Amino acid sequence: MSDTHISRRTVLAGGAALFLLAVLPRQVFALTEGQARSLIDQAVAEINAVINSGRSEGAMYGEFEKIFRRYADVPTIARTALGPPARSASAGQMQAFTGAFAGYMARKYGKRFRDFVGTQIQVTGARTVKSFQEVQAVAKMKGQAPFAISFMVSDRSGSDKFFDLLIEGISLLKSERAEIGAMLDRRGGNIDALIQDVQRAG
Repeated sequence: MSDTHISRRTVLAGGAALFLLAVLPRQVFALTEGQARSLIDQAVAEINAVINSGRSEGAMYGEFEKIFRRYADVPTIARTALGPPARSASAGQMQAFTGAFAGYMARKYGKRFRDFVGTQIQVTGARTVKSFQEVQAVAKMKGQAPFAISFMVSDRSGSDKFFDLLIEGISLLKSERAEIGAMLDRRGGNIDALIQDVQRAG
C-alpha cells in the first residue's frame, strides 16, 4: 500500500470518526455493545441527513462545526495542536485560534463526508486507559478493507468529551499538530498570521 493511499485513508477515516464520535451521546463507553451499535446507526443517519439535505457545502460546514464545538474538547484539542507556542500566546490569541481551528476542522473533514456514504462502523469494546476511556471500533468502507478506530473520551474538561482518536494506530491529534506546526513554521512563528491562515484553511 502506497504512502499516498494510507494518507488518504487516514484523512478520510479521521473525518468520519471525528464527527461520528461528536454526535454520540455522552457516556457512550458505559453502554452495552448492542446499545453502542444502535447509537452508531443513529449517528450515521444524522450525518447522512446533513450530507443529503441539499444544502450548500458552506451550510453543511456550519452544521459540522456546531457538532464539533458541542461534543469535542475543543480548547484542549486546539491547544495541543498548537503545541509549545500555546504557552506564550495571549488569552486573546488562544481564543481566536481556538475559534479558527474549530472552523478549520469542520471544513477539512466536512469536505470528505461524501466518501463515507454507506460506511458501517461497529463498536467492538471499551477499556479504561489511565484517566480516560478508549472505545474500540471497526469501520467498513465500500471497496476497502475494514480498519480500526479507537475513540479517546475523557471528563477532564468537566463533562464527557472526546479529545483524540486513532485511525489504524495513527493519532488524529498528532497529525493535526504536525499540520498546524508546519503552517506556523511557514509564518516564522507568528501566531496572528497563523490564525489568519487557519481561518482560510480546510
